[in-house]
Amino acid sequence: MSRLVKRGPPSTIVIKLGTSSIVHEETHQPLLSILSAVVETVISLRSHGHKVVLVSSGAIGVGLRTMDIPQRPKSLSKKQALAAIGQGRLIALWDNLFGQFDQRTAQVLLTRGDISDRTRYLNAVNTLNELLSMGVVPIVNENDTISVSEIKFGDNDTLSAITSSMIHADYLFLLTDVDGLYTTNPRKDPSAKKLDVVISVAAIRAQVSTSTLGSSLGTGGMETKLIAAEIATGAGVTTVIASSKQPSVIVDIIDYYTALKSTSVSTSGTASPITPQKLNQVDLDEVAVSLSWPRPPHTVFKPALIPMRDLKAWTSHTLYPAGSVIIDSGAHAVLSRRESGGRLLPVGVLGVRGSFASGQAVRILIHRRTEGVPVEVKELAQMSYSNVAATTPCTPVLEPGPSVTASVTSLVALSRSGSSASLSDDMISDSQTITDDEIPSIEKMDECENWDCEEVGRGLANYNSAQISRVRGLNSARIVQLIGYADTEYVVENITIRVSA
Repeated sequence: MSRLVKRGPPSTIVIKLGTSSIVHEETHQPLLSILSAVVETVISLRSHGHKVVLVSSGAIGVGLRTMDIPQRPKSLSKKQALAAIGQGRLIALWDNLFGQFDQRTAQVLLTRGDISDRTRYLNAVNTLNELLSMGVVPIVNENDTISVSEIKFGDNDTLSAITSSMIHADYLFLLTDVDGLYTTNPRKDPSAKKLDVVISVAAIRAQVSTSTLGSSLGTGGMETKLIAAEIATGAGVTTVIASSKQPSVIVDIIDYYTALKSTSVSTSGTASPITPQKLNQVDLDEVAVSLSWPRPPHTVFKPALIPMRDLKAWTSHTLYPAGSVIIDSGAHAVLSRRESGGRLLPVGVLGVRGSFASGQAVRILIHRRTEGVPVEVKELAQMSYSNVAATTPCTPVLEPGPSVTASVTSLVALSRSGSSASLSDDMISDSQTITDDEIPSIEKMDECENWDCEEVGRGLANYNSAQISRVRGLNSARIVQLIGYADTEYVVENITIRVSA
């Protein structure tokens, strides 16, 4: 690759290393040869001006070795105890190896709960960016000692993807025991084929087998890497699966794409550089083949043409939903279009599940069939959501008003009032009289619990669950009449709709 090298602008790079690449699966001895090679690769990248974050698993594996326990325990408390024992030794091992090159490191332990609050999330982002600006290599791991299912990332593949999204990384490298994404497990199936380029993770799922569960020490497998790639590419991060047995391939891969991006290609006889705007329109690997350039072994997942906004990424991937909002197919069709802005009007709402406060994350569910839907809700849901959305004036984004506590209090109060009798007469104009039939009763609100629904996205609720239930299926002009105020005509915002194959 030396003849290809043409150093481009500095990049921000996240490298994820799994437990099976850090400790031996049976003896639990640290794999010093791989760890040393990773450190040398990071030092090389740093010497080229790149900023590097290392996401390292292995705390439990190191704890097993320290306590001379033969296999990973099943009980949560024992795994958390081993993580507490192993994490200190793991970071000491990394610090010692980086210390040989006088490279400073920092330990960053996170849980999903740590970044579910927007302020704490931004603090974590600022800390990581400050460490990078100081020339430090942050070493990130999940804080397994205090994690429970509700606040766990689940595996460090997901953690690395969220980390890359947080710091707007250019590359995410998922190092594993194979050199790319294969159609089936190459260690068991000799006919397995490697996929060099993936444009859509959703589309590729049907072509590959993701049944591998990873090592006995780890929690991941190829499926978790696809999930991580989906998160990272959605945030605009180029994601790569490569072999942990040869970490130096990271430098080769970056040099490979840097050289190709700076190469002039001939189109209809006219040579022109591959600009950032053309990157997703040009198959760089085809360019490399035409130039007889060797391709380092890896699978690359191309980033989204239009990356997800930071707030949407935070809502979609870091928050634990407090409840659900059920929408009709018309609302789903509109929300699937980027120009919708990810904002939901009450006319598209069929119901809610669970109790949640304004400002909390909610799942967006779609009820595709109309059987069992209350008649008055069905009729309202069949209105043209597109027409309503087009004629509804847009309100400016307001700062959050009532606190979560106040929102929960109003949620309880509203859920106890079953009719319009609780509304003052001056809240209802003569031209827009609200009847009891328009206000969902508690019984009708409970009917949606039995509907067969599918999760299609997530968003942030602007009103609490009881308030959204009251205005479901109605024009947004009714919000102030039914709940007494209207900060915005949208009941849910910052919605991210999942892309289906």
